[in-house]
Amino acid sequence: MDKPAGMFDRDFEWEELVRFASYPGAEATLGVVSGRRRQGKTFLLDGLCRAGGGFFFAASEATEAESLRQFGAALARFEGRRTPHRFAHWEEAVSELMGLTGPGGAPLVVVLDEFPFLAKASPELPSLLQRALGPQARHESGPVRLLLCGSALSFMGSLLAGTAPLRGRASLELVVPTLDFRLAARFWELTDDPQLALLVNSVVGGTPAYRREFVLGDAPASLDDFGPWVMRNVLNPGRPLFREARFLLAEEPDLRDTALYHGVLAAIAQGNHTRGGIAGFLERKSTDLGHALTVLEDTGMIVREPDAFHGKRSAYRIAEPILTFYHALMRPEWSDLERPGQAPSVWERSQPTFRSKVVGPHFEQLCRTWTRWYASADTLGGQRTRVESGTVPDPGAKTSHEVDLAAFGRSEDGREVLLAIGEAKWNETMGLGHLRRLDRIRTLLRAREGVHAERTRLLCFSGAGFTGDLRDLAQSDPTVQLIDLERLYNGD
Repeated sequence: MDKPAGMFDRDFEWEELVRFASYPGAEATLGVVSGRRRQGKTFLLDGLCRAGGGFFFAASEATEAESLRQFGAALARFEGRRTPHRFAHWEEAVSELMGLTGPGGAPLVVVLDEFPFLAKASPELPSLLQRALGPQARHESGPVRLLLCGSALSFMGSLLAGTAPLRGRASLELVVPTLDFRLAARFWELTDDPQLALLVNSVVGGTPAYRREFVLGDAPASLDDFGPWVMRNVLNPGRPLFREARFLLAEEPDLRDTALYHGVLAAIAQGNHTRGGIAGFLERKSTDLGHALTVLEDTGMIVREPDAFHGKRSAYRIAEPILTFYHALMRPEWSDLERPGQAPSVWERSQPTFRSKVVGPHFEQLCRTWTRWYASADTLGGQRTRVESGTVPDPGAKTSHEVDLAAFGRSEDGREVLLAIGEAKWNETMGLGHLRRLDRIRTLLRAREGVHAERTRLLCFSGAGFTGDLRDLAQSDPTVQLIDLERLYNGD
């Protein structure tokens, strides 16, 4: 099957789907496709059905009776029947569905999109599918290639977990991710201007739908057009991106107390990354936030990252840039932004917030991503195994140092070694002073028990460039690496 012409990237996902759909066995098989909303899951699966003549059913949020009527009508249309199926319950519908075959008895792809809607109205549905996929039913079912798809990450993750009915039944478990920053630059056609590409990515991330459906292909023409682009597409109450962050929370079935979840996200967006910091911002006890943090993590809206140098500490970060942008910049100005014509003044007075709360932290995250997935072994002095941020205490100075990234690898004898530490400055020219700070941190780490930092390299990331003396030093010392925006987007 050929990938649809209009599909950007997704080569790995398409190959896995084609492999699953092309399996020649006579028995029915199950696949699960998940991912955050707006990533193109439906586009992928619809393309697969069109390419192979499969049956695609998109569920809606409805009662069981409504869903059965909609499903019966869609199945009848697929089969070429003049009258719709009238199923009394899902047991009948599943039996009919699993008996489908392609031309000449060939395998047939069947997609149930937005499966969480169906399961919410009919909780017994996963158990019915388990029975239909079990050994006892193999002689009754056709060679159906059943794909269940959904965006409710907590629900989709639980489908195959623990004691769930469908655990052990799936031969495909595919998560469709957002585009990473390099792919997003290509998708937005901004590869010629890394600075502009990073600014756009700090607002909308790598979600494909934001480029096509949400802004109808409108991309900033230049750096000078970035501000106007934000105002006409994100701060404009007539455009869908204006309320997207609110809808992302409203669409998650597990997020019931939305005020609390918005508060947690606002706390993180304002720079409070620990549970204690979030609790202080909300004026609540930290023990009261456990459930909210877990739910936000399960839905993929935040991630919890361990401290590189303290196993019991962790930091929470927002996974979707549009949520950071909304909670840091838009939510505090919501009453003004809802009134047309106020976006220019809000955008102008919010520039310090945008730089410090949105672009700066996002730049640090992209630097960690680059170090984890794009930096070469020659750059880091070895093969990295993990990249994290962390905090290093400095008892002599009675302070502590934030480390934007720490890259770890393994030595030939198998012990973990600290390959590199790095600092990221989006809007600041880096010089020898920044290097001395990193060198001081390296000295502190070398004195710590259990940290092997004998050959640790120093990485300087800057969106504004480097001083001449730092460049001269780096040219003669391979243990000092300078990464500008061009290298971030195109080098290793």
